[in-house]
Amino acid sequence: MNVPNILTTIRFLLIPIFIYIFFHEGESSIIYATYIFILAGITDVLDGYLARRFNLITKWGQAMDPLADKLMLITVLICFTISKHIPLWVIVIVGIKEILMIFGGFFLYYRKDKIVIPANKFGKIATVNFYIAILYTAFKGPYSIIVITFAIMFTLFALIKYTINFKELHDKISS
Repeated sequence: MNVPNILTTIRFLLIPIFIYIFFHEGESSIIYATYIFILAGITDVLDGYLARRFNLITKWGQAMDPLADKLMLITVLICFTISKHIPLWVIVIVGIKEILMIFGGFFLYYRKDKIVIPANKFGKIATVNFYIAILYTAFKGPYSIIVITFAIMFTLFALIKYTINFKELHDKISS
């Protein structure tokens, strides 16, 4: 275990804390939960920076870092959907996209010599867009559905790019 992997593990542990605080009684509970979400984002940026800067990149980190991100994002979106801050179709689209990516990642990792497709710039930009959309919604920004829709559109674009990379890598391995 190195520091970036510890930060990824912390992000996994922040998920149940987010849920607990989000659904805790009190008018500020969503704001406090959003601070947990922000902390998760900070650990994500920090672990990526440290892993690259000090050459601490591991297969475990390459696989678990995006999984922690996806689980946190899905958790946040489910909580916001349950509390009716965002419409159900948002979590349906993102949920299907994330499940496809998780299964694709597991397929390559466990069936093809522990290969991991690293996060690409489109996936990172999509994640940043979703962080902005969640923060905008949590802090009651006007027309938040437009910001969320933009994040979904970019997320779908990132999925298309990921699928192209997945197919190219799968074809290269299979030949």
